[in-house]
Amino acid sequence: MTETDALAGKRARADVLPISLPPRGLSREQAAAYIGVSPSTFDKLVTEGAMPSPKRLRGRLVWDRKRLDACFDALDDGGENPWD
Repeated sequence: MTETDALAGKRARADVLPISLPPRGLSREQAAAYIGVSPSTFDKLVTEGAMPSPKRLRGRLVWDRKRLDACFDALDDGGENPWD
């Protein structure tokens, strides 16, 4: 399989769901983008326990969107607003 074939397969999987139904399982890159950070920052957050570990599905690492939401909600910024 060429790199072009692999990219086409990823696009095809993403196009299966309607926009109103986001995927439940996210890749590392998607999970990082979902919470608004780079993949390397996301890796650090996972290592620190601030973000959940992935599930392994037949050799593929997948992050559960609902667990990402729960961990993101639990993040505490110290209550300080940098704009004040």
